[in-house]
Amino acid sequence: MQVLQNYINGAWVSSQCSSTKAVINPANGEVLAQVPYGEATIQDVANAVAAAQAAYEEWKRVPVLRRIQPLYKLKQLLEENTDEIARLITLECGKTFAESKGELQRAIENVEVACGAPMLMQSEFLENIASGIDEYMIRQPLGVTACIAPFNFPAMISFWFLPYAIATGNSMIVKPSEKVPLTMMKIFELVEQLDLPKGLLNMVHGGKESVDAILEHPDVKSISFVGSTPVAKYIYAKGTAHGKRVQAQGGAKNPVIILPDADVEMTTQIITDSVYGCAGQRCLAASVIITVEDNGNMRDALYAAAQNRKTGFGLDAGVEMGPVITPESKQRIEDLIALSEKEGGSLLLDGRGASISNFEQGNFLRPSIIENLPLQSSLMKTEIFGPVMTLLSMKTIDDAIAFVNGNNYGNMACLFTSSGSSARKFRNEAMAGNIGINIGVAAPVAQFPFSGWKESFFGDLHGQGKHAIEFFTQTKVVVERWPKEWTRKF
Repeated sequence: MQVLQNYINGAWVSSQCSSTKAVINPANGEVLAQVPYGEATIQDVANAVAAAQAAYEEWKRVPVLRRIQPLYKLKQLLEENTDEIARLITLECGKTFAESKGELQRAIENVEVACGAPMLMQSEFLENIASGIDEYMIRQPLGVTACIAPFNFPAMISFWFLPYAIATGNSMIVKPSEKVPLTMMKIFELVEQLDLPKGLLNMVHGGKESVDAILEHPDVKSISFVGSTPVAKYIYAKGTAHGKRVQAQGGAKNPVIILPDADVEMTTQIITDSVYGCAGQRCLAASVIITVEDNGNMRDALYAAAQNRKTGFGLDAGVEMGPVITPESKQRIEDLIALSEKEGGSLLLDGRGASISNFEQGNFLRPSIIENLPLQSSLMKTEIFGPVMTLLSMKTIDDAIAFVNGNNYGNMACLFTSSGSSARKFRNEAMAGNIGINIGVAAPVAQFPFSGWKESFFGDLHGQGKHAIEFFTQTKVVVERWPKEWTRKF
């Protein structure tokens, strides 16, 4: 069985760690590879940081117009290898092939936006702040940066950060999730073909030991993380305690409001895709669906759409939902569904006990729908991170917005309506970082930051777009005077 190597200083090298963890196909339990996993990965991180620091010293002096040239080739390579990368995503992550291709397209879009760094890095100049004195601001790179990536988007998440980091003059270390390292392995095979200094981009495997080594290393200047809220809090607290700039995206419990004037057919399709896409394992999955003055039509339509959703192996034709990532995740989701009944909810649709022909060892759940869950129940505040819809009914849009704003998370909130005034009210009043109007997954395109509020984000500057440029640079203000008599001397 293949033991995966790290990519350090422009070469594939074996880990200092002899212990490993299996990379498992969640659809059938097949072991795909072994990934280094243990305390000795700390030395791997130290080696990667040393290489990244040396590369940064060279790269920061390269003009920005030259720094973006390798990104054009990276975009081309990603496009040429889309099907192969998407297949790897499906094999190790479980999502459908179409979802995997969509993920990679979002990664490519971030490469495109980062190519605009020569303009995005431009800053301000003010002439004559006083007689004969000018003042201006410039942006300079931080140094060695790091990305700690999650399992649910093996390709896309790293590209919220990686292209911006190198375009602005930094080096980067990527630590992929130990559950899904094969996708990033393939991407780094493409990185090898780029004209970059050795050590500018590095990849190290491992678990908590690797993460802590990154968080504690004095030469790592910034941390970019996406994952659950408890881990995001840990990353943010420990990273900032060690003097690092940190952006840590956490979990979510995304509410969606459906007003009586919403189009039933369109709304049903969009919301079903949002709740059950990627088996609910995404931070922008709709979770709590709130119908306002529903006469039963929307409830019945959502039930029928969920019941008819085809679950199976993501590479098989017609499959709309794959497995969840691990047996432990499956058990946790099933336990939370059971908890919903104990806390007073009822199951309109129970997706537990799913068995897919020829994939009996897979981590499969079918779509579930929970009704009548009390608003004060613990599950109402718990991120399920699986294919489960919680269905609520409320009397007014004001009641629904109050519920949204009482949410401890603030990643996304959406409204379905045909009323412009209702949409404007919701956009203005809803306390969440990403707002959707007749949109089920309010995922910002690469030109905009991936916002998050409350316990869904820790930090100041988000991934993507201008926020990423600002995050990976530090500002320097220059105040300048050139008296005429000095000029004459030279």
